[in-house]
Amino acid sequence: MKAVYYQGSGRFTVGRGEVCPPGKGEVRLDVAYCGLCGTDLHIAHGYMDHRVRPPQVIGHEMAGTVAEVGTGVQNLGPGDKVVVRPLDSRGETAADKGLSHICRNLKFLGIDTPGAFQGSWTVPAFTIHRLPPDVDLKLAALTEPLAVACHDVRRGRVASGETVVVIGGGPIGVMISLVARSRGARVIVSEVNPSRLAFVRQLGLTALDPSEIDIAQAVQDATKGAGADVVFEVSGSASGAMAMTKLAGLRGRIVVVAIFSAPPAVNLFDVFWKELELLGTRVYEPEDYESAIGLITGGRLPLADLITSVEPLEHLPAALEQLERNPSAMKILVDCQA
Repeated sequence: MKAVYYQGSGRFTVGRGEVCPPGKGEVRLDVAYCGLCGTDLHIAHGYMDHRVRPPQVIGHEMAGTVAEVGTGVQNLGPGDKVVVRPLDSRGETAADKGLSHICRNLKFLGIDTPGAFQGSWTVPAFTIHRLPPDVDLKLAALTEPLAVACHDVRRGRVASGETVVVIGGGPIGVMISLVARSRGARVIVSEVNPSRLAFVRQLGLTALDPSEIDIAQAVQDATKGAGADVVFEVSGSASGAMAMTKLAGLRGRIVVVAIFSAPPAVNLFDVFWKELELLGTRVYEPEDYESAIGLITGGRLPLADLITSVEPLEHLPAALEQLERNPSAMKILVDCQA
């Protein structure tokens, strides 16, 4: 069995993996596919060396099958297709108000603990969501980022007939757009990257380039002057943070999805003048995973189009470079059994 180890300072090595028998309340999984994401790139750049403990396996966007179950584990058995919701909230306290997914002592599997870029992965049973037996595990590997989008859309209370603007057409922005559209919203995506603009349009979504068109005026025209009901800031850019309040209509909701490395300028006058709601959103809750699984198995979203390529495990370092350098890349999956 192979595994890819992060060695610190942006270095990875391919080596032999370790099969860890499941203890009480644990499950050992055969990892089929694991997706690459922006967090993995942050780790690769060394930005998260304060949390990752080299040499460590990372990765968290996985799908696979149950290999073994530990004592006390019920309703799971060998061969079951599953995904992992990689949050360990066992450090939750009463002060966290029951919000286990954002509790202060939360540990993220694949960052704070070993992850899924290996053939075998042992995890707490409470992190597992079972899949239908006929699901495509490649598509199922998109469950984690799709759950992020489901959580974001739920936080934004997107309803049928509303106008939604998504600032940023990367993987999460596209998934938010697709989930919002599935709820009956009219979606406009703001993106400057030509390849991403083309991709978003191929999905049947309206995509506009703010370097070529006045997005705020376009939204005003599309809504007969009302503005957007919900704005998702997914770009993490200073221009996106400044534009989000301008795009929102009266009592509009703004959902900040992106992680900003530095505090951006925000037009708080717009928040006051239009009685806007500014909402934060982080990871997901169990119901968001179930919503994502329902969307995947229901076949209502063109998720297969988001998979740019599938690479063998030993190509993971090169795949990270491809994800960063290829502007048209959306989701790259790693085949952990190849």
